[in-house]
Amino acid sequence: MKKILMICLVLVMSMGVAVAQKPAKKAPKQYVTTVFVTNLDCPNCAKKVENNVPSLGKGIKDVKIDLPTREVSVTYDASKNNPETIIKGFESLKVEASVKK
Repeated sequence: MKKILMICLVLVMSMGVAVAQKPAKKAPKQYVTTVFVTNLDCPNCAKKVENNVPSLGKGIKDVKIDLPTREVSVTYDASKNNPETIIKGFESLKVEASVKK
């Protein structure tokens, strides 16, 4: 009888501990848009960048290319990426890029 009572007590306590633990809230994603000046000069180069967005790094939400001005706007999660990493991603695609001032 004592064993059954102890088992029930342990089960009740473990359920209480499981209910008391709440998962931590994730911080809201903070998206940042940075404009890069590139050497893109043709639609094929722009397509190469659009088709290889994962090469620019993690957390990329959106990439907009303005071919006449050679500017690329990249919207990304600031906790997962930064401009230096994105520039390295452009370099892996053989595209020269720098942050527009």
